Amino acid sequence: MPKMTERERLAKIEADQHNLAREAETVRRELRAHYGKLATELPVERLTEREFRDVLSQAIRVGGGVAIAALKGLTAQGVQAEPSAGSARKRAVVPPAGGDDASTAVHP
Repeated sequence: MPKMTERERLAKIEADQHNLAREAETVRRELRAHYGKLATELPVERLTEREFRDVLSQAIRVGGGVAIAALKGLTAQGVQAEPSAGSARKRAVVPPAGGDDASTAVHP
């Protein structure tokens, strides 16, 4: 077999890169479709669309293991799941425990 020239070798490498990129995109789309099907089994209607996107985006950003550990930590601290009443609901702001908050009124 004759040795390839540098130009032929470069053309082959570029073609291989193009084919691999196309294959990676196909696999990426299939994986995302699979995860999308998993979401159809979850009670996502309890979240607003923005909450759903934010939760997923943050979990992806920090990594699944870190996100799961943080959420399990909230459960361990006794944080209760709040019922969703739509996007117009108000959320109570709870100051950190043990902090000295000057905005808290003290009654004798």
